[in-house]
Amino acid sequence: MTDTNPREPAGVFGGAARASQYVEEDTIGAPPRRREEPPATEDGLPVLPPMPGKVAVTAAPAPAAKAPETPPMPRAAEQPPIRSDSTSILFGGAPTIPAEAPAAKPASGWQGFLAKLGLSSGPNPEEIARLEHAQRQARFEEEVRRAVWTRAVSVLVANRKGGVGKTPVSLLLSGAMASIKGGSVAVLDAADDSGALRLRAEGTPRLGMGELVRGIDQVKTAGQLKGYTAPQTSFADVIGSAPERPRLTGEDVVNVSRVVDEFYSIRVMDSGNVYRAEAFQGAVSVTDVLVIPVTNAGDAVIDALELLRQLRDSGGAPRRLAESAVVLRLHDGRPETPAVADEVERLLRDAGVTTLLDIPYDAHIAERGEISLGKLQAPTREAFVAAAAAVVRTLQDNVSND
Repeated sequence: MTDTNPREPAGVFGGAARASQYVEEDTIGAPPRRREEPPATEDGLPVLPPMPGKVAVTAAPAPAAKAPETPPMPRAAEQPPIRSDSTSILFGGAPTIPAEAPAAKPASGWQGFLAKLGLSSGPNPEEIARLEHAQRQARFEEEVRRAVWTRAVSVLVANRKGGVGKTPVSLLLSGAMASIKGGSVAVLDAADDSGALRLRAEGTPRLGMGELVRGIDQVKTAGQLKGYTAPQTSFADVIGSAPERPRLTGEDVVNVSRVVDEFYSIRVMDSGNVYRAEAFQGAVSVTDVLVIPVTNAGDAVIDALELLRQLRDSGGAPRRLAESAVVLRLHDGRPETPAVADEVERLLRDAGVTTLLDIPYDAHIAERGEISLGKLQAPTREAFVAAAAAVVRTLQDNVSND
């Protein structure tokens, strides 16, 4: 397999490396596509959408009673997938050649027939899947609700590539945690230059990060700090930036973080696109968990890999952030292929990523306007709750080691 080390952008990664130098507006979403009807089995039952990081579950009815069949002959041991050793599929190479898929199992609709007669045959597979899904979501919420620490904790949302959803993730991840915990979550614009956080958050605050930096020594109470925020319907508080805000330094980010941590239990920071900027370095120094948004695209992934490499090379606390990073793969409405999605996951796994969750496409995010947690489709909201639970678990591990 070709080496995917981002240190050597020539050859296989040359095009993606050059593309990664372009800075786009940090908003996610292309024009919404026409929503397709969900596929169905031959009995007309729907295929349930996949949970984040899970395979889709087909709500197929149980097979009808019939005469015993001769058991199939055992299959020969499957060969592992044969991968092209030329280049990654993300950058123009040949795709993985999958092993032969097993044949679909036959299904019949006798349970539906019994239901029409008013006879109960127990929960069908669709009902069981719904129950399991509800129980899983309840566990995620419980994890977030019960999580406590003996100090304030912090999350940094970062990827050098613009347009991968850093700002939406910052708002919605913090909103999911705040809505479950009942508040006490603050979101900061930690970009060196003014970011898009103020534009995507709800409300039009008079004050923000620039004013807070200038008056940080005068903030002594929660009420004073509240004046610099934009309260969200999710119960999170956003500290955004006006366009003319001066460039932040690392000291600015650290000083604001210390004051915010006196009055909020969780701090989420929306970062910029320059890893070597003072503001980014300051944010890294006061972070407990790193969250990296990506899409199914080569340039988004190569920048994520470069961030992980730089943090590992720094050693100490930055290295721990890289080793425990939570990656959220956002589906933004642009065309995708299963082979590319598989390759994105392979590259991230090879880089040591152990937590990778999928966020489904949502037209509300793609509108590029104000984002409200309550306006998301149910699958997207649930995906962010699952992401919040993953972040909380990582926080529990990282902070307990202090």
